[in-house]
Parts: sequence; C-alpha cells; structure tokens
Amino acid sequence: MNEQSLHPVNLLHKASSIDTQWSPRIVAEMNDYQFKVVRIEGEFIWHSHPETDEAFLVLEGELRIDLPHGQVFVRPGELYVVPRGIEHRTAAASEAKLMMIEPRGILNTGHEGGERTAQNDLWI
Repeated sequence: MNEQSLHPVNLLHKASSIDTQWSPRIVAEMNDYQFKVVRIEGEFIWHSHPETDEAFLVLEGELRIDLPHGQVFVRPGELYVVPRGIEHRTAAASEAKLMMIEPRGILNTGHEGGERTAQNDLWI
C-alpha cells in the first residue's frame, strides 16, 4: 500500500484546482473505470458513447443534460447515468463541478471529435 492510498480524495478541491473548463481530470481508477472531475459552464456538443454508459455526479452547481426526449436537471449530491448510445449534451447556466465515471480511454466527445475533445488520461 503506497502513502497516497492512505488519503481520501477531496472531489471539490480537485475540481476547483482545474484551470480550464471542459477539461476532465482523473482523480482515481477502479478496475477499468476512471473517476474524473470537471468544471463546466455553457453548453457542450451533442454526442454519444456507443460502447458505454456515462455517469454524472454533481458536486456543486446544477447540471442540465439534454436528451433526445427531454432534459434532466441534476443537483448537488445527485447522480444521473446516460445509457450507452444515447445522444446527449451537458450544460450549466453557471459554473458546475461534476464527477464523471466511465471506462478508461473514453473521450469526452465520444466519436464526434472536434475542438472540444479534451486530452485523455490526465491526472490531477
């Protein structure tokens, strides 16, 4: 057991230390899953993840998830899972801090690509 594993991860502290919005950073791994924190504001792009579900846990602020059939509003302490293959867009009217849980190697833009694609596998 290394020394780092003796300390819990403070998710809000980690998210607050990210200097760029829409840039998820890994805070922990479990098996093949990564736990990522991110700061967001405004609207992201429509995209999907055909190979996996994607979980969003709101730490601070309010997350809006646009789906083909409506919108979901997720508040602090709440969790929402977007099922695999469902097109979605995340948004926040003012800054929100989130944790995302997804398999290692998943890009934030799915297969859409583009300028909003964040570098993968960055730890904070």
